[in-house]
Amino acid sequence: MIVRRRAVSAVLATSALLLTAGCSSDTGGTAGAEASASPRGTTTASASSPSAEETPPAKGTVKVVRTVAEGLNSPWGLAPLPEGGLLVASRDEGTITLVDDKTGEKTGVGEVPGVSAAGEGGLLGLALSPDYASDHMVYAYFTSASDNRIVRMIYDPKRPAGNQLGAPDTVFKGIPKGTIHNGGRIAFGPDKMLYVGTGESGDRGLSQDKKSLGGKILRLTPEGEPAPGNPFPDSPVYSYGHRNVQGLAWDSKQRLFAAEFGQNTWDELNAIEPGANYGWPKTEGRSKDDAYKNPIAQWGTADASPSGIAYAEGSIWMAGLRGQRLWRIPLKGTAASADPQSFLEGEYGRLRTVVSAGGDKLWVTTSNTDGRGDPKTGDDRILELQVT
Repeated sequence: MIVRRRAVSAVLATSALLLTAGCSSDTGGTAGAEASASPRGTTTASASSPSAEETPPAKGTVKVVRTVAEGLNSPWGLAPLPEGGLLVASRDEGTITLVDDKTGEKTGVGEVPGVSAAGEGGLLGLALSPDYASDHMVYAYFTSASDNRIVRMIYDPKRPAGNQLGAPDTVFKGIPKGTIHNGGRIAFGPDKMLYVGTGESGDRGLSQDKKSLGGKILRLTPEGEPAPGNPFPDSPVYSYGHRNVQGLAWDSKQRLFAAEFGQNTWDELNAIEPGANYGWPKTEGRSKDDAYKNPIAQWGTADASPSGIAYAEGSIWMAGLRGQRLWRIPLKGTAASADPQSFLEGEYGRLRTVVSAGGDKLWVTTSNTDGRGDPKTGDDRILELQVT
């Protein structure tokens, strides 16, 4: 449900003072099930693609430049700070750590109170306020004892390590929770609105219910109200018919893309349109029914089980958990211009989050300590990649 805002003048005053003294399961099938072998990534055309738009090459390359940091526990959300450094959420510990992106040094920032980590739930996505330079607010999506919710906290690096987070201010709550399918990705869009990827918590019927917050992409103001211009009156719902959205990214033309887990057959990358129905559970992957928006690319669940996505150099880059690889999807408008291309297959294990590091660089986190991976010495880690 929407949290009607209480007065936050004291919080904002404190912020000003501080500134004067930011799948079914992750396996890709039904929980505990293994999907049969299925085709690698395939694409579909979109009628909305501008024909005059520049198309990136069908093939590209990516290489690991360096390991930024090691020894992270169940990393999930990743938020680069404008002053340098990376805030990293630990799903299972409910803590946020500052990673120096030059040296890899890790400093505990604080614990987010109220996190109830179980199954796929815990402390998940992180995002910086669009006004971070003036308010120093960090937003976090997490699973509580009763629901999934979003809070914001002042981050003050001048306070002692481990005590740098202010008291959480709940901006939105009531998102269905479950052992599986908690969604969790949050991101501020080019319009400075907060976009939220949710899951249907294992209750398939929620995805088609526009009154439910489960199996949706939500669009909120920074205060947690339904954003102006949303497709359904007085509703935070932006799109529906999703199964478990864990990837959100915008291209250079401010178009939104989202990745979501399939069940046993197809994982998806979707171009998101306001008010559109993406089909779950009526369909998984492409459908001939015009009532549902088709994905621009789909994968067999053994090859993807996608979580985070980012945009760089004309392509969407998508992390695969069960697939243990990074996918490149070159774009032309809101369509894939060529078949997806995979990298790093099996080299670093499960990949969770992809974030643009600016220009041709990406940060990618591994997810081998999340209970479903095979941790090696050094896991989990943050990698810096260069793409062309």
